[in-house]
Amino acid sequence: MNSKTQRIAGIVALLLVFCTSQIYVSAGFAAPDPAPVLAETSLTQEQDSPGILTTVGNKPINVNGAASITGATVLSGASIETPEGVSATVSLGKLGSVEIEQNAKLTLNFQLNSIKVILLQGCVTLRANKGITGEIETSKDAISRTDPKTDGVLRVCHPDSVKLAAATAAAGGLGKLAMLAIIGGPAAAIIPVITPGNNPSNSNPT
Repeated sequence: MNSKTQRIAGIVALLLVFCTSQIYVSAGFAAPDPAPVLAETSLTQEQDSPGILTTVGNKPINVNGAASITGATVLSGASIETPEGVSATVSLGKLGSVEIEQNAKLTLNFQLNSIKVILLQGCVTLRANKGITGEIETSKDAISRTDPKTDGVLRVCHPDSVKLAAATAAAGGLGKLAMLAIIGGPAAAIIPVITPGNNPSNSNPT
């Protein structure tokens, strides 16, 4: 009886060891909780969502050195240049939009809660939705910002472009007040740009 009892006890012990090892193996191969991965992927996709370009008359503009027309995607960090007679808009979904006038050069950066334009030439209008901070920079010391507490609009012309427009207008004679150009900075100034003609008025350009 003792020998038989010992054999039974040995078999039971082996079974217990086998079952325990199977539990550890199953736990080792169990998949991790996918929820954090899905959340991170969703956030990354939202940050990487491109802007959509629209050009007037579907005419091409320069984006990162390539001719681009309406429907082209614009990624953060893009260099954009518009030629004479062609303006464009980059729609940024929930962030807002950037309207680029003719003869403008800029770099456009955007992420989850901000839009930033580094303006090198010409004029641009930035529309930032509530909760988004919009910035237009013409130099390190000249930056205009919107208030993220509400929808905001900035229209800025690069100082060099304003001077050039004023000089060109002056060469043709003083006349009608054509537009108000905002020079971005801590203390933004409104500069009148004069074009030939008569009967001065305070109308803004269309």
